[in-house]
Amino acid sequence: MALAPKFAGQALSFGSSPHATHTLELYLDYVCPVSKAQLSIATWNLTSLIRSFRQFSGKMFNTLHTSVFPLVKEKYSAKVRFILRQQIQPWHPSSTLVHEAGAAVLRLSPAKFFEFSAALFEHQKEYFDLNVVNESRNETYKRLAKLAGTAGVDEAKVMDLLKVTDKPAEDGLLNVGNEVTNDVKLMVKVRNDR
Repeated sequence: MALAPKFAGQALSFGSSPHATHTLELYLDYVCPVSKAQLSIATWNLTSLIRSFRQFSGKMFNTLHTSVFPLVKEKYSAKVRFILRQQIQPWHPSSTLVHEAGAAVLRLSPAKFFEFSAALFEHQKEYFDLNVVNESRNETYKRLAKLAGTAGVDEAKVMDLLKVTDKPAEDGLLNVGNEVTNDVKLMVKVRNDR
């Protein structure tokens, strides 16, 4: 499936050509609690990797990031590219918030998207339901902006894109969203159109 230019940071290619023979799309949720399921790569090859994509987000991303990406870079750089499609799971209340942070990083520093994603998966439990239930949306955004800062993205700019105002819009609307709301809507639409 095509990748909108504004989401180009979701693609990871290792070769000099952006036109790899194979594109593997990874649909991952940053706060999927089942993400710690093991993904074995002891007998890794491209076919077993594709079959393994039925596993869950966090552990899969960590394995890909630390083991598979380096292997692909070394052996298959011109043949394979990865696209990380953000998969919001609405039954996890913080899922939208963490994916909005991913959208903010994509907008500000597309080249840092995979580094931010790795940091977010590493700190995944900090954004599980029980760890966000007693804080406001903007408080969670502050923590996410700080995490983006550890990936080399301007923390203040991330927060500017994420914060939700407590004032109505000029036309009186009360559901004003934030600066990446439309980006997230497009990500959901692309997923639903598949």
